[in-house]
Amino acid sequence: MEILRTPDSRFENLPDWSFESHYTGISDAASGQTLRLACVDEGPRDGRTVLLMHGEPSWSYLYRHIIPKLAAAGHRVVAPDLIGFGRSDKPAHRKEYTYERHVAWLSSWLTAMNLQDVTLFCQDWGGLLGLRLVAAFPERFAGVVVANTALPAGTPVSDAFMQWLAYSQSTPDLPVGQLIAMGCSRKLSKAEIAAYNAPFPDASYKGGACQFPTLVPITPQHASVAENRAAWAVLSQFKKPFVTAFSDNDMVTKGGDLQFQQLIPGAKGQAHVTLKGAHFLQEDCPDDVAVVIDSLMARTRS
Repeated sequence: MEILRTPDSRFENLPDWSFESHYTGISDAASGQTLRLACVDEGPRDGRTVLLMHGEPSWSYLYRHIIPKLAAAGHRVVAPDLIGFGRSDKPAHRKEYTYERHVAWLSSWLTAMNLQDVTLFCQDWGGLLGLRLVAAFPERFAGVVVANTALPAGTPVSDAFMQWLAYSQSTPDLPVGQLIAMGCSRKLSKAEIAAYNAPFPDASYKGGACQFPTLVPITPQHASVAENRAAWAVLSQFKKPFVTAFSDNDMVTKGGDLQFQQLIPGAKGQAHVTLKGAHFLQEDCPDDVAVVIDSLMARTRS
C-alpha cells in the first residue's frame, strides 16, 4: 500500500487553528503496514471525553470553534482526522478505502487511546463511522449526539445525495474547499476555504475523498449492508442518552433525525433540536452545537 503524508507546512498559519496534533500508529490488517492517525486532544485529561467525528471531505478543522468552548467547560475534547483526511496518512489508491477498513482503523485507534465515558458528536461520514464504534463498543459511550448523518443499510437515500454521488465520480479533482463552502449557510473566507484544501496538495491525495461517496451502502448489493444491519440491532437496544441535532437546511439528510428518534430507545424523551444551518452546521452554528453537547453531558453527569 502506497501511503501519502501531507507536509506539515501545509497546516501552518490556518485561521483560528492553533491546536497541536497528536499521532497514533495503527496497524492495517490487510497490508501489515502502520498508518498514522492524527487527532486534536484538548482540555483537562481528567475531564469527561467528547469525541468529535468529521465526515466527507472535511477534517477536524471543522470543529475549530467548538473545541475551545467544550474544553473551557472542563471537557476533554478529542477530534480525530479520518485516514485519508486532515493530517492523517492517506493511502494513495482508492481501492484501499473501504467502509470496513475505516471501521477497523478507527476501532484500533479508539482502543489504543482507551477512551471511556465518551460523548460522541458525529456528522456526515462521522456518523456512518462513529455509530459503528458505538455499536462495537457500547460500554465506552455515555451518550450520543447525531447531526446531519445516517446509518444506511441497503436502502435508498435522498435525491441530493445521488446528485452528489454523480458529481463526485465525474469530477477528476474535487474542489474540496469550495464543496464545503457550498455546504454552509454562511460565507466562508478565502483563508477558511484554503484551510479545507490544506490536506490535499494535489489530486493524488484525494483518494479517500473521491471514494467515500461510493461506499455509502444505499443498495442491498453494497458492501457493509450486513454490518450496518448488525449495528442497528445493537443501537435498537441502546438506552443511553441519544440526541438528534440536525439542521434545518440540509437537503442530503433532511428527515433523517426521525429515524433515530423512533428506533433508538435512548432517544425517547430527549431534548432533540433543529439547528439553523446547512450541511456543515459546525460552520453555521458552532455555539449551538457546543451547547447541545455540553447540555447532554450535564444531564448524564447528574
